[in-house]
Amino acid sequence: MKKHINTILAMAAMLLSQSCEDPYEGINLSEPSHQVIVTSEMDFDNTVQVDGSLTFGDISAGVVSRVWTFPEGVVDIEGSDNDLTSTEANVKTIFKAVGTHEVKLHQVFKDDAFVGLEQRGKELDTTLVIRVLSEIGLTVSANVLNADGTLGKALSTQAGALNEVMAGSWVRYTVQAEGEPSVYHWNLEGGDPAFSSEVVETLDVRYKKVGEFDFGLIASRPRPQGEFVLETTDFLKIVPSTEPVTLDGAQERSGGIALNFSREMNGTTLDPADFSVSITNKGNSIPVSVASATLDPNERNFVVLSLENQTIFNDDKVTVSYTPGELATADGVLASAFSDIPVVFLGENILKKTAFDYSFESSSSTNWPYQWWGAPWDKYKFSISNAQSKDGKKSGYVVMEPAGGMIIGHTDNSNTPITFPAEKGKTYEIGVWVYMEDLGNNDPAANPPDLRFYWAPNTNWGVGPNPAFTADFEIGKWVYSSMLVEFAASGNYSLNIRGQNQGNNQTLKFYMDNISVSEAKLRK
Repeated sequence: MKKHINTILAMAAMLLSQSCEDPYEGINLSEPSHQVIVTSEMDFDNTVQVDGSLTFGDISAGVVSRVWTFPEGVVDIEGSDNDLTSTEANVKTIFKAVGTHEVKLHQVFKDDAFVGLEQRGKELDTTLVIRVLSEIGLTVSANVLNADGTLGKALSTQAGALNEVMAGSWVRYTVQAEGEPSVYHWNLEGGDPAFSSEVVETLDVRYKKVGEFDFGLIASRPRPQGEFVLETTDFLKIVPSTEPVTLDGAQERSGGIALNFSREMNGTTLDPADFSVSITNKGNSIPVSVASATLDPNERNFVVLSLENQTIFNDDKVTVSYTPGELATADGVLASAFSDIPVVFLGENILKKTAFDYSFESSSSTNWPYQWWGAPWDKYKFSISNAQSKDGKKSGYVVMEPAGGMIIGHTDNSNTPITFPAEKGKTYEIGVWVYMEDLGNNDPAANPPDLRFYWAPNTNWGVGPNPAFTADFEIGKWVYSSMLVEFAASGNYSLNIRGQNQGNNQTLKFYMDNISVSEAKLRK
């Protein structure tokens, strides 16, 4: 029995001895060296406004020592008399100078440090680029535009200046901005447009109403947050004009017709009997009479014609004429006769809700690449131009060589075609505005040059010219052209624009703008 007891005691002593040992002995728990550098504006390209704060943080693991180095005379390091260097993990600074500046960080680690998934050395040097913007500032000048588009009389932008400008004139606003504002809110009282959000260096505005008007522009940016407000009261005094009033176009509105005159009209001079409308559909004439003629209460340069028990549709051919009566501008100038002015349908443009640059304002020529059809469809030049525009500041400029042609599509910067949605069973109007610069010299025996709009997939190769550049096509004026089309299936489609100049022994030159695809309403 004594022998068994001694054996049990020996085993217990051995177990007690093992239980006193460190169970983690031999396991390596050393901290890995890993670089992680942050700033308080790292999600916003490290951009701050002058005198704005920016905090730098070194939250790396395994750091033995660090030194931040800041550009001389640029930074105020909070809580320190030394504005050039710091060894702190977190450094709060104020940037005092506008410009692009470099902040350097030298780190020493215990072991070779990881940067992301890549392991590098024990000593790492990093440079951070900081952009410091000035406060937002604006300087705006204004000039009347001459008839040829050149700058005319300079206008004072001082409050109360009441610069006298004739009704119907264009005023060009030129902006010099500081601090890189990204949002504009124009207040163009009395002008057309009356408001705008275009972020541009120049903006042309037409003043069609007689009266005294203010001007304002608010420029801002969301980050770093800033704003500048420019307000000029009693800026313009629009006075009666000695120039003739012109009709700038006719468009469908709520089943009737809106006539866009070059300046405000006098509502008391309107007589519906002075206007006549012609409607044809599939070769058939549709009787129509003008029931009333009124001024648009908000845009008094528009005369709105409502029709007697009739509505116009996209598949109608509609023209409007005026026989001189008492119609006059608000400043007393009689309107001249016009006849057979085509009425344009301006529906909701589907392209506006997509990335398609229908107005050529945000794309470059590389976003409209050649589609590789081979000769003669490669004999052209295409560019984005600011020489002419229907709206905005830019348009697409096309030069087709003699006997040449063009085939282009629209892509994003990765060369992926930009698409728009369409539905099977609906009819759409594809429209474009064209400004012809040079028709060349087409052979009368040949088909006239033209544009055609195809789509992918499942295009209709039988679509006709849109437009045809016949010998009587108007030169030096924006002309609208459209065509009704249907899509074989519901889905997303891309557009190809084909031009042909094969019967022309001279170069064809034109601008195009405001491409549109809109759902059409058809006469049943």
